[in-house]
Amino acid sequence: MATGTGERVDDFERLYQTTYTAVVRFLYRKVWDADRAEDLAQEVFMRLFQHRPEKPRAWVFAVAANLARDEARAAIRRRKHLTLLTNDPSPGPSRIQAADELVEHDEQMEAVHQALDALTPRDREVLLLWDGGLSYPEIAAQTGLAVGAVGTTLARARKRLVEAHDRQHAQDSHAAHS
Repeated sequence: MATGTGERVDDFERLYQTTYTAVVRFLYRKVWDADRAEDLAQEVFMRLFQHRPEKPRAWVFAVAANLARDEARAAIRRRKHLTLLTNDPSPGPSRIQAADELVEHDEQMEAVHQALDALTPRDREVLLLWDGGLSYPEIAAQTGLAVGAVGTTLARARKRLVEAHDRQHAQDSHAAHS
């Protein structure tokens, strides 16, 4: 790439124009969500402009692959670990639930609340803000964390939530069998 600032910006612009579609296509084949692929591609090019690597085309695809891998891991963790948070008190089906279903639902909600209560206030806040739909920058602004620390904090909070829920479930199972 050229060494002058203006030439370098032109080179980055040219790279964006010539590779953006290929990056989106590459990401789409990794995440299978067109909107998410475009969001990730934008993130790739924002990072490109911030980091200004020596070999930008190779760097762009390496970063795209890393973001896609991170996205896949996050999707798996969300499906696996945050199932706990889907038991929100939303309106149920119109049919009348059997008493045992209501008791089971109440027990599940209590287990989720106990697991959340076992977390540190920061972990609980980050999890609930994320579950409420806030973005990482919004969570960072709300909590005082660095934007880069939000993902790590969220991952650890998810892990601790699952561990607390599993401990509670094991204690309840042990108590039931005693």
